[in-house]
Amino acid sequence: MNYQITEEQIKSYQENGFIVIEDFLNAAELDHWRATVMNAVKNRAGQKMPGKDLKTGESDGINDDTEYFGKVFDQLLNLWQTDAGVKELMVDPRIGEMAAKLAGVDGIRIWHDQALFKRPWANPTSWHLDTPFWSFSDRNALSIWIALDDATLENGCLFFVPGSYKETEFENKGIGKNMDSIFEVYPQFIKVPSVAAPMKAGSCSFHNGLTIHGANANMSSGHRRAMTCAYMPDGNVFNGQANILPQEYIDTLKVGDLLDSDEQNPLIYHRSKNNA
Repeated sequence: MNYQITEEQIKSYQENGFIVIEDFLNAAELDHWRATVMNAVKNRAGQKMPGKDLKTGESDGINDDTEYFGKVFDQLLNLWQTDAGVKELMVDPRIGEMAAKLAGVDGIRIWHDQALFKRPWANPTSWHLDTPFWSFSDRNALSIWIALDDATLENGCLFFVPGSYKETEFENKGIGKNMDSIFEVYPQFIKVPSVAAPMKAGSCSFHNGLTIHGANANMSSGHRRAMTCAYMPDGNVFNGQANILPQEYIDTLKVGDLLDSDEQNPLIYHRSKNNA
C-alpha cells in the first residue's frame, strides 16, 4: 500500500481540498479489495444500510425522484459493520494516518464507508458537498475514494472545484438533478475551472467534505466501482442530524454530546497512540 504522505501532498490537499494518489494499492491488494468488497455487497443483498429496510435504488427521503436518483449509483453504506473482511480493510491505521495528516488533525474515526457503483449508462452525480449530511460539523472532515475499476472521463470519474472548501458552509442543499444548482448557493465558483480526476484501478483520492465535487454520467457499457470511506476527526460532537446513526444510539445523545462510540465510529488512528 502506497500510504506515505509527503509535505508536498499535504500542501496540495490543503490548497485545493482534494488530492489523487496514484497506485495506492498494488495489483495483489487491488484483487483482494475487489473480492472482499464484492463479497460484502453480495451478502448485503441490496440492503442500503444496517438496521434499515431501505434497498439501494429506493427513495431515502432526501431525493424524491426515485427513478432518476436510483440510476445515479448503487450505494451501500457501512459494509464494515456487516462484513469482517471489509472491517479489516476499513480500520487499517495506515489509511487513518493518511487522512489525519492531510486533514491536519491528531485522530481519525470512521464515519461511514460506502460502496458506490455506477452501472452502465448511469446518470451523473451532480455537484454537492458531503459534510452537511453528517451528524457533526467539522471543516476538516474528509473522505477517501478508491477506484476498483478504472475511473475515466467516459464512465463517471470524479470532478472537483479546487479551493471551494474554504468558502462553503454546513447548510445542506442536498443533491439535485441539475449540475449547476450548487452555484445558486455558491455563485463565486461558477466560473472556476473544475478539475477532472480520472484514476487507474487501485488509485485513490482524498477530498474535504466541504469541497464541491461530482461525477460524470457513465457513458459506457461497463461498471465504475469505487469503495469509499468518510472520516470524522476525533473529538467531534453531535449536531442533531441522524444521518447514518442508528435510532438506539441517537436516543442516548443530545446536541453537543461527544461522538466517541468505538462501536459506531471506531478510532482507527491517533497520533499519540500510534506513534508511541
